Amino acid sequence: MSGQVTREQMEYDVVIVGAGPAGLSAAIRLKQLDPDLSVVLLEKGSEVGAHILSGAVLDPSGLDALIPDWRDRGAPIHTPVTEDNFYLLGPAGQLRIPNLPMPPLMNNHGNYIVSMGNVCRWMAEQAEALGVEIFPGMACSALVYDGDRVAGVVAGEMGLAADGTPGPQYEPGMELLGKYVFLSEGVRGSLAKEVIAKYDLSAGKCPQKYGLGMKEIWEIDPAKHRQGSVTHTMGWPLGGNAGGGSFIYHLENNQVYVGFVVHLNYENPHLYPYMEFQRFKHHPMVAELLKGGKRVAYGARAISEGGWQSMPKMVAPGVALLGCSVGMVNVPRIKGNHNAMLSGKAAAEAAHAAIHAGRAGDELTDYETEVRGGAIGQDLKKVRNVKPFWSKWGLFPSLVLGGFDMWTNNLLGLSLFGTRKHGKSDAAATGKAADFAPIAYPKPDGVLSFDRLTNVAFSFTNHEESQPAHLKLKDPSVPIAVNLPQFAEPAQRYCPAGVYEVVAEEGKEPRFVINFQNCVHCKTCDIKDPSQNIHWTVPQGGDGPNYPNM
Repeated sequence: MSGQVTREQMEYDVVIVGAGPAGLSAAIRLKQLDPDLSVVLLEKGSEVGAHILSGAVLDPSGLDALIPDWRDRGAPIHTPVTEDNFYLLGPAGQLRIPNLPMPPLMNNHGNYIVSMGNVCRWMAEQAEALGVEIFPGMACSALVYDGDRVAGVVAGEMGLAADGTPGPQYEPGMELLGKYVFLSEGVRGSLAKEVIAKYDLSAGKCPQKYGLGMKEIWEIDPAKHRQGSVTHTMGWPLGGNAGGGSFIYHLENNQVYVGFVVHLNYENPHLYPYMEFQRFKHHPMVAELLKGGKRVAYGARAISEGGWQSMPKMVAPGVALLGCSVGMVNVPRIKGNHNAMLSGKAAAEAAHAAIHAGRAGDELTDYETEVRGGAIGQDLKKVRNVKPFWSKWGLFPSLVLGGFDMWTNNLLGLSLFGTRKHGKSDAAATGKAADFAPIAYPKPDGVLSFDRLTNVAFSFTNHEESQPAHLKLKDPSVPIAVNLPQFAEPAQRYCPAGVYEVVAEEGKEPRFVINFQNCVHCKTCDIKDPSQNIHWTVPQGGDGPNYPNM
């Protein structure tokens, strides 16, 4: 029981938090194995897919393993990759990187340009047809413990007033209990974060590394549209300020996904990732593509980039971490959805075997063994040194060393470099403001580039304003007393939704303002705050972005 609130309880065999590709795959696989298992899947978004944001070029291997006849079942996967381009950008031009010297794993032949939001909506239909109970709009705000084991979650608490006390429309929610609980909340989920800390699951591992991915959907001139074309770029405008790059994917209906990723281990606290994205669109190659088009959607999401070295232990008593709650993105491929699906399948198979053996609430060690020794581990281990090379030596040396390392892993099954370690956390990597020059960014023109608040409107984000802010400060004095003088309070810039402001009124001390209504749930603040003073928690269910086709 949580606090002094009395809640109804419901019991299931397996409780799953998060209807992304990992959670949905787990739910589907459990029901494939045993239709009589009781499985509930809880999703904080207003509908399945509402909070899903991914590039995305999908490697279908995960879906092939889970639902081999997905093509016959009408999956919304219609655009095979037909063209693969890599460019190094300068301020006014670009250099094409030939495909030939790239390791085979970088080839997108056989992959598809998709909306992962729509793929997840379709997967939810498959899960419900098998008997999975799916409840969208049900944010899971707390874990339920039974002794040392995770026994369930608190879901659906609604109607708290701004001060955290029950309001007139208060609903206490329910405790959903399970023999096993799967956490598939995506990157930096609040419950997974608690589990990792409580059970010290990251002991002996490198710190997790992250990127911030921002994405717009554009409708462009049909004469410029090349359905199936995939383009990735590196270099300008980031230069030596940060690692990262862009993607441009041509899907159906004359639409393109235009995205930009900034690695969050950047040092200069004056860096403004969102404005780097907006500046990127003014590169001649990109501007010409978008000329005459219109942006129809925007969103942002953190990406787990630590890979093999950073994956925590994935199980604790009664609970397993799935997908991006562990961090299964193959960074050079910019793909993780296939591994998320495979992780859900593996967790389901381990839980099914345990339940049929009469077990409950223990550690699903078979799941972890399969992840590290199976297809997921093989995928991530081959590229484990690319991110550390990039972080330590920058873009050009990492292209050479990383490419060589991937080739040796591909041909010989080993790395001549061993396993390189990641450095400090992304928060600790942030330098002092006095040591770096401020960066002047051009003003958005309202045609190709847009201010944050205008773009946030295209994420269709909404939060009930009377509820408590879901962005918690551990110490309210830190933003002004510490972060402002030492780091120029970078929350003003690293947030891609304009949530954080420092307001300085004449004759008054500056104030730190949290506009939580703008939050697109990217989790960047929880990751990058140099004082680690911001704790991201779930708002009430259904709130947040409502992404249409991300």
